Amino acid sequence: QVQLVESGGGLVQAGGSLRLSCAASGRIFSRYTMGWFRQAPMKEREFVAAISRSGGENTYADSVKGRFTISRDTAKNSVYLQMNSLKPEDTAVYYCAADPSGSSISRRSYEYDYWGQGTQVTVSS
Repeated sequence: QVQLVESGGGLVQAGGSLRLSCAASGRIFSRYTMGWFRQAPMKEREFVAAISRSGGENTYADSVKGRFTISRDTAKNSVYLQMNSLKPEDTAVYYCAADPSGSSISRRSYEYDYWGQGTQVTVSS
């Protein structure tokens, strides 16, 4: 069992930046593939970014590629999402998720067993 707690959301103007953090409990954080997903009002949850257990491999949704960067710090049991050049369409609740299989990076939400409570990101135009 692992618990995930996100932080860092807020209100920002278009073109601004935010850094989301996700703190994980447990001693085997390094075994998990970690991902970020988001859900906007009246829309389905969508994949944003994911990072491998080692941190050496990552993948991004096309909509955020070049603007968002995912990273992890095993010593701090944390994963981060640096979001730059934010757009109003990035407005959503952002969720951190952990995939315990860790075998490969997945974009599919059903492969992530553990989820945080979410943090709201609002980008004003």
